[in-house]
Amino acid sequence: MIDGVRRDHARFREIVRGKVKQDLKKYIQHSEMFGRKGKDVVTIPMPQIDIPRFRFGSNQGGTGQGDGNPGDPVPGQGDPNQPGQGDQKAGSDPGEHGLEVEFTLEELAEILGEELALPKIEPRGQKTLKSKVDRYTAIASQGPNSLRHFKRTFKEALKRQIASGTYDPENPIIIPIKKDLRYRSWKSDVKHENSAVIIYMMDVSGSMGDEQKDIVRTETFWINTWLKSQYKGVEARYIIHDATAKEVDEDTFFRTRESGGTLISSAYKLCEQIINQDYPPSDWNIYPFHFSDGDNWSTEDTKLCIDLMKNSLLKKVNVFCYGQVDSRYGSGQFYKDLQESFGSDNEEVITSRIENKDGILQSIKEFLGKGK
Repeated sequence: MIDGVRRDHARFREIVRGKVKQDLKKYIQHSEMFGRKGKDVVTIPMPQIDIPRFRFGSNQGGTGQGDGNPGDPVPGQGDPNQPGQGDQKAGSDPGEHGLEVEFTLEELAEILGEELALPKIEPRGQKTLKSKVDRYTAIASQGPNSLRHFKRTFKEALKRQIASGTYDPENPIIIPIKKDLRYRSWKSDVKHENSAVIIYMMDVSGSMGDEQKDIVRTETFWINTWLKSQYKGVEARYIIHDATAKEVDEDTFFRTRESGGTLISSAYKLCEQIINQDYPPSDWNIYPFHFSDGDNWSTEDTKLCIDLMKNSLLKKVNVFCYGQVDSRYGSGQFYKDLQESFGSDNEEVITSRIENKDGILQSIKEFLGKGK
């Protein structure tokens, strides 16, 4: 019976998973559709799926008790033809069956990868993070009862009884004694895991409004989800900039808004400094993501940004991603400058233009679809 329940639960999970995959674009466009976001688990409200329930057919019947005729009201229920007491009348419309389903970030990453056909990432850095893994690969004659290996214990008892001549094929009773007991034993292995750092940079000048920041917030959630499924250890750093740049925490990253001008090179210089101080390219997989509406203070600063990328940043990172979030106040020129300098199909510099929330899914595919 337990196996049947597990099969039914697994089948239901597959149905829900298929529904999320089918409506993935809707969930990505509307980040508020997530019920709760935890460190490793996300809940998704799914009013579209009916909760399984019994439904009576028209041929139902049964046996009642006591006197009565067809059509008589059930005692205590009142006359069914009379309205009940209270201020509200019974409605005739079906209610909504709300359901919150939990998904791990790993499951969401699998759904995202399947829907966008994302390739597995080929790591570049060699790893600094060591993890200790216990593997049960041996058998011991001593150990706790929780690790007792019943099959090996039975074999030892059978071998002993055959060797001593006490085994009766007509009455095959196997009784282990203490020296027959066998236990699973483990060996500790040290694994070297690939690690990655994501350095998010965002323009917080006056032209980047709440709508643009909401697009960035949604896109970074899915980028984090995918990269965490590809690497054992992932760190995230956050840089905001207008005419100057500074490192902040995640909450400040999405809440800050300034009114000054824009010097993109200030963010790229700080990004370079963080990499040089904390993330040796030989050990780390490095992913800078810059989001802006495309405005920059001058063509001279744009030239400085491109020089920084060519002479320093691109030599240290797996890939450099620039996402331009369209704004009614932004010129969008920086996107054009990057494409002119690096081309539209460059493997090291990926540019993406995000017109609105409908463009988030395509932008994610453009950023992560290279498998770098």
